[in-house]
Amino acid sequence: MSNKVRKTAFESLKKHKKRLADTTMRDLFAHDPDRFATYSVSFDDLLLDYSKNRIDSQSMTALFDLARDVDVEGRRDDMWAGKPINTTENRSVLHMALRYFGDEPVTVDGADVMPAVRDVLACIKGFSDDIRDGAIRGARGDQFTDVVNIGIGGSDLGPAMVTLALEPLTRKNLRVHYVSNVDGAHIHDTLKMLNAETTLFIVASKTFTTDETMTNARSARGWISEFLGEDAVPDHFAAVSTNLEACAQFGIRDERIFGFWDWVGGRYSVWSAIGLPIAIAVGYENFEAFLRGAYEMDQHFLTAPLEKNLPVIMGLLGVWYRNAWGFATHAVLPYDQRLSRFPAYLQQQDMESNGKSVTLNGKPAPWETGPVIWGEPGTNGQHAFYQLIHQGTAVIPCDFLIAANRHEQHPEHHAKLVANCFAQSEALMLGKTAEEVTNELKGSGLSKDQIKALVPHKVFPGNRPSNTLLYSKLDPQTLGKLVALYEHKVFVQGTIWNVNSYDQWGVELGKQLAKALLPKVETDAATDTHDSSTRGLLARFHELKQ
Repeated sequence: MSNKVRKTAFESLKKHKKRLADTTMRDLFAHDPDRFATYSVSFDDLLLDYSKNRIDSQSMTALFDLARDVDVEGRRDDMWAGKPINTTENRSVLHMALRYFGDEPVTVDGADVMPAVRDVLACIKGFSDDIRDGAIRGARGDQFTDVVNIGIGGSDLGPAMVTLALEPLTRKNLRVHYVSNVDGAHIHDTLKMLNAETTLFIVASKTFTTDETMTNARSARGWISEFLGEDAVPDHFAAVSTNLEACAQFGIRDERIFGFWDWVGGRYSVWSAIGLPIAIAVGYENFEAFLRGAYEMDQHFLTAPLEKNLPVIMGLLGVWYRNAWGFATHAVLPYDQRLSRFPAYLQQQDMESNGKSVTLNGKPAPWETGPVIWGEPGTNGQHAFYQLIHQGTAVIPCDFLIAANRHEQHPEHHAKLVANCFAQSEALMLGKTAEEVTNELKGSGLSKDQIKALVPHKVFPGNRPSNTLLYSKLDPQTLGKLVALYEHKVFVQGTIWNVNSYDQWGVELGKQLAKALLPKVETDAATDTHDSSTRGLLARFHELKQ
């Protein structure tokens, strides 16, 4: 489908939006008592309730037609077939291969990648098992109690999010930490509580040249060398990288270097050797269960009809709100403290993937693409930004995530958590009318004039859309399903917007300019080539620098 035809399709969606603009979700529920059954779908124990959206059968039919017109299914099959759908880098996109449990070959350029994938997984299992049971120890014979993963972007956000989410499966005597920011405070504050004798570092950088990562890695190396001596470095470092020469120069042994492939994008790499700290933190069996959950979601995405396909439905709803309604942001609101890093993880996954203004044919995108993704756990968010979601001038579609069962034995806590989650989606949908507010205030002792003045402030417009994802328990398999679900949602939207969801040229320019600026920050060198703002900032920086 050409950009011109796509643009026409988006205009058609706006006609459905206009048709529904004056119909509230209250009306939709009143007219369809079975609306939940109509607009919910399950996969295993994972339920997606999308009934609280500004949709009807005609608009959903139009969205599914759009998915077929842009050939979501065909592009999905091309991805799984190993075709180079990352066209700007001429690469395949095969993160699904990293968690594939089937028997068929998975090919890139005619070669089956699965033997290499399974070899790396076997190495992850062996190394993580040896760290956990003490077979691999520090230079002075101490068992490791702390593992520090040094990475940034996909080499940090994924494993950090998963490790926190699966905290009930971790051990008290084996803690995993994550350092990403080049700000020296990050590594300083991490190391000050650790002992060099019992600390292992994992340096995660495919090229072993990522500036922020290598700056932190050199500081960590210096820390080990200071306390244990230079000869101790090989015993306290491992790497996830393909640059064997650079790793060796750093002091990392070959058997402690875990590779991955250029058909794995950074923000899709948690399933690869980038997940090594997860396997150490929760054990390889649980890491494998995490992979298996994603595999199961992959099979659902690859085979389920579009009308019953969870990633497709969520992707289409996102397009509906971005392109027909003009809603610019999307909130992800997990009612689970251990998913507190999940929105941040999805920020990279979604915004780095679909934050593009050029379509695959190199032309400016004549429609809006990726939304701003944000969120925090409930119920904390209720006492922070939910005011904006309920009564702000911008409509913000939301995803609520909640487990039916908890790891902890605190039933009173969980009952209140679930009640709050369900209440928020209901409140966003229903709102509260002026008449309802007035009736509530009668008998409060306020005068008629006081009530009249107060009513506008207590009215909730409602009619604000949300999805709810309900599942049995946040275990490794369920977490794998959730992460893969959102990955495929991003794919669906990128296909419809006709953008390359698998490059990230937008992160390069700032890095290039930073390299040029670094000598001028360090030495007060001439700044004639820069704009007046940058020159002024550099000058003032050197005045303030002590």
